[in-house]
Amino acid sequence: MTRLSNGKQILNQVDGAAADAVMASLKDIAPDVGNYIFEFAFNDIYSRPGLDLKQREMITITSLLTQGDTAAQLKVHINGARHVGLTQQEIIETFIHCLPYVGFPKVLNAITVAKEVFTNENDQSATNEPRD
Repeated sequence: MTRLSNGKQILNQVDGAAADAVMASLKDIAPDVGNYIFEFAFNDIYSRPGLDLKQREMITITSLLTQGDTAAQLKVHINGARHVGLTQQEIIETFIHCLPYVGFPKVLNAITVAKEVFTNENDQSATNEPRD
């Protein structure tokens, strides 16, 4: 199995629909960046032993929160976190835990993104649509 195909398989476990959208958005302008995401981030990093996908997504959403100005990527990875089994409460508690380290503005921004994801998730559940 190649790094590319293995990375695609791992990313599909996290959130295949979001992965497809990200890759499609890069196809015409920066397809190599999509390959780097598959090969490096998901094959080389996500496939390492020692952490499961829930732990990796918790670390990822925390890292994105601490950077600030990452709403689009945070949305993708909150969806991924939900897809691999993190609960809404675990995600919000993860963000609250960051308050003393990064401050209210970044945490509030992350909670706003989470609320959007959770609302979309609940709307889809109410209409029996499949979750993206």
